[in-house]
Amino acid sequence: MTVKRIVANVATPSVQEVQRFYADLFDLEVVMDMGWIATLSSGEVAPVQISFASEGGSGTPVPDLSIEVDDVDAVYARARSLGHQVQYPLTDEPWNLRRFYLYDPAGKLLNVLMHTG
Repeated sequence: MTVKRIVANVATPSVQEVQRFYADLFDLEVVMDMGWIATLSSGEVAPVQISFASEGGSGTPVPDLSIEVDDVDAVYARARSLGHQVQYPLTDEPWNLRRFYLYDPAGKLLNVLMHTG
């Protein structure tokens, strides 16, 4: 058996607002919009992964979603320019990650990251 995909489903009464947040911050494209559900995609093929954690590392809470990007500094700057409040500052972690945390409009804690090593 092969797992082909794992989809993160974010419950929200405000589908359009959350859709706009992810499209604006991460340049994701809408690939399906039925009003009550919208699916966004980067168009990239990504490995299937699921993580289990007791903490988020460096004493942070476990994030709801981790989003790996190719330029975390650019996403951080975009988040700030869009007025999003950063919950954990842009940090170089000892395990070769550069990351920051913020909440999406649905209240999900995002770990936005880039591998550095």
